[in-house]
Amino acid sequence: MKFIQSKLALALGLVSMLSCEQYFDPTTNINETSALASESDVQTVTIGTYAFLNKSPYVYSGHIMMEYPSDEIAQGQISGNDFTRVYRYTHINTSSHATSYWSQCYKIIAAANKVIGFVSNDASAELKQLKGENLYLRAMAHFNMVRMFGRPYPQDNGNNPGIPILRDGLSDTEVTSLPRSSVKEVYDFVISDLLAAAELMTVSKSNIYASKEVAYALLSKVYLFKNDNANALKYADLVIDSGRYTLLPSSNYANYFKIVPENNSETIFAVRHTSVQIAEISSMYISSDRSGTPLAQGVSGWAELYASQKYIDFLNQHPEDLRKSFITPYVLNGELQTNKKLTPATPMYYINKYTLQDNVINASSPVYLRLADIYLIRAEANAKLGNTAAALEDVNRIRTRAGLSGTALYTTGNMAAAGKTILDVVLEERFLELAFEGHRIYDLFRNGRPMIRNYPGTHSQNNTPTTDVRQTVMPTDPRVVFFIPQNEIDQNKNLVQNP
Repeated sequence: MKFIQSKLALALGLVSMLSCEQYFDPTTNINETSALASESDVQTVTIGTYAFLNKSPYVYSGHIMMEYPSDEIAQGQISGNDFTRVYRYTHINTSSHATSYWSQCYKIIAAANKVIGFVSNDASAELKQLKGENLYLRAMAHFNMVRMFGRPYPQDNGNNPGIPILRDGLSDTEVTSLPRSSVKEVYDFVISDLLAAAELMTVSKSNIYASKEVAYALLSKVYLFKNDNANALKYADLVIDSGRYTLLPSSNYANYFKIVPENNSETIFAVRHTSVQIAEISSMYISSDRSGTPLAQGVSGWAELYASQKYIDFLNQHPEDLRKSFITPYVLNGELQTNKKLTPATPMYYINKYTLQDNVINASSPVYLRLADIYLIRAEANAKLGNTAAALEDVNRIRTRAGLSGTALYTTGNMAAAGKTILDVVLEERFLELAFEGHRIYDLFRNGRPMIRNYPGTHSQNNTPTTDVRQTVMPTDPRVVFFIPQNEIDQNKNLVQNP
């Protein structure tokens, strides 16, 4: 890892001229040796650490790595961008997105460590709050990375190689020679950080900053991924029972992703973008005008990736489902258009979850944690603990908000008649509700389920003949994780590559 010197200095140099409860934009450098002389400096450096989340290597590359390998989307044409390999599972050890994301996460961690190491346990409440926020950011970055570069926790009970754990207080020599810790060790570290963060944070900040409930929400997810369902349930309850968050009503649900995070009662934590920042995610999914009317490729976005036919067919089981609002079919003269750069051609179902924030084309603030996710975490934990009625109650809560009623709601009777288990029902609801938000592949692989594509897309180019649209990736396949970036292995001989 060659990030420690220049990257750490850069991390510590990020400064905002705005207060913590305003939007941040780093503008000025602070000398590293004098950065942490006062509470004001700690606040400034913390804002700079949040600012790293706004950068393309974190938000765009991270989205690509979390979402593009899923069966929710279809890529309609081969691209020279590395994301085509991410989508097709033809990973390389020099992947530009994996390399960028790895580097950016360790920038976040290195900057957070400076504050964590500086603030003592007997500091003021204000300083402890900031320390807690940095502990959260450090935990979040480690958790995201261990899911991308380490195998799902249930495989060998977390004993597979994970990522290097970058603690505070390490010397440069120690940092640049860190080996990969096990997946279990990384999870334990993340949990320890989040528990400490929750204890330290006493201020209820807006949802573009960490708070006690944000730490609880991520704890519920981490425990679920670890198969510790009792603790997943415990922390999901703490978030839900806090009363800080409410599901958006059905009447406003279609506007969810157009609302800035601070005005959205359901969002727990989001990466806040202004209308002029990071349009990359949306530009790959849709081309439209400000009314949302779809346009041809390349007008306001590249529009090369679409909702998969598999997802559309599943969604269309209930035509009244409000989640159809997040799909904009490109219809011209009454006919659904297709991307004809492949055979068979790919239906162009645009995805609009990342556009029209404040009515600005391609503007969005990507949501990392939201209440619907926490309800479904609780449902999954209850399902695995044998609490079927409680799990169904939360699933139906989400389905009701999506405009479903009557026989579209689940009972133990109609679930059994459909040949579904309670876990099937929960995972299907996560598929519907959280599509395009970076959850699907983790939900499948950590539950030992394959990722199955049976629809047109560039994944067919892996096949002979290329008109065969089928692709199945088993949860034990080496391709479910990314290669460690080769430039990091070249710099640190203690890093072992994924097979």
